[in-house]
Amino acid sequence: MARATTIKEALGRWSQENDGIDPTQAKDIQLQFQWPPIEKMDGTLSTLTECEKLSLSSNMIDKIVGVGGMRNLRILSLARNYIKSLNGIEPLGETLEELWVSYNQIDKLKGVESLKKLKVLYIGNNSIREWGEFNKLQSVPTLEDLLFAGNPLVENIDESAYIREVQKRLPALKKLDGENMLTDED
Repeated sequence: MARATTIKEALGRWSQENDGIDPTQAKDIQLQFQWPPIEKMDGTLSTLTECEKLSLSSNMIDKIVGVGGMRNLRILSLARNYIKSLNGIEPLGETLEELWVSYNQIDKLKGVESLKKLKVLYIGNNSIREWGEFNKLQSVPTLEDLLFAGNPLVENIDESAYIREVQKRLPALKKLDGENMLTDED
């Protein structure tokens, strides 16, 4: 089996593919589908101080680390990896507006409460089983758009009951699983 691609190697390739642009100056960096896949996020990411959108989707990353210096990051895509929790996301609490982590192995939402500006959370097809975990989303008052389908919690409940429970727990939510939420004004 080939050795995993490091963040530094992936950024080097990215720079070559983008006419030698210095990744530390770039606003949008796409590192998805690396071969061999990236297995570890690391401190190299902290050099990406201008980055507003980072995609590390479709790799083999198992935990969120190294994002401390990414002070302008607004959109982070980590979908289709092996991430088990949101631990490590906290340094992005003041800037992150969108977090895309569908198709991972996340079963706990600890860390989500630090995301003070989060508007969009795509966390479908993970391993969240309990309303107690879901309730941690109540600590994110800015959340408007939630993709949650495909979690075990949803699989075992009638759709209308699920929607009612979500509305009760997250009354400010505007969109759930791609569908507009009906509000009292509708």
